[in-house]
Amino acid sequence: MSIVQKFFKSIILFSLVFSLTGCIYLMVGTVGVVGGYVVSPDTVEGMTEHAEQDVWDAAYEVVSVMGTITEEHQDGGMMIARINAAKVIISMVLVNQGTTKISVKARKTFFPKISVAQEVFVKIMSRLNE
Repeated sequence: MSIVQKFFKSIILFSLVFSLTGCIYLMVGTVGVVGGYVVSPDTVEGMTEHAEQDVWDAAYEVVSVMGTITEEHQDGGMMIARINAAKVIISMVLVNQGTTKISVKARKTFFPKISVAQEVFVKIMSRLNE
């Protein structure tokens, strides 16, 4: 086998290995303060040991400062806002009596804006932990 053939085979193998790997969960924030995971190219989510109403109040306060709230459905636990020209959707789901799951999704036109989602998520969680 020539050097050129070995080179091309290794390139093909290398690209095949990386194309078959799945998405890795990335930790958002610092350990102990904020526990969130990037679950898709545009969404960050995590759990908090606060009541759904407390999470809603913190999210409302943070989003009001960072941008403009365009829709809010407190009964459904969903808020839609414009922050840094991105559409941000925040959803809150009560998991059990003292635990709430929060999800922040941010997109600008058709493109994900994970940095905006991370910033909003971290600020909401920091506000809850004050």
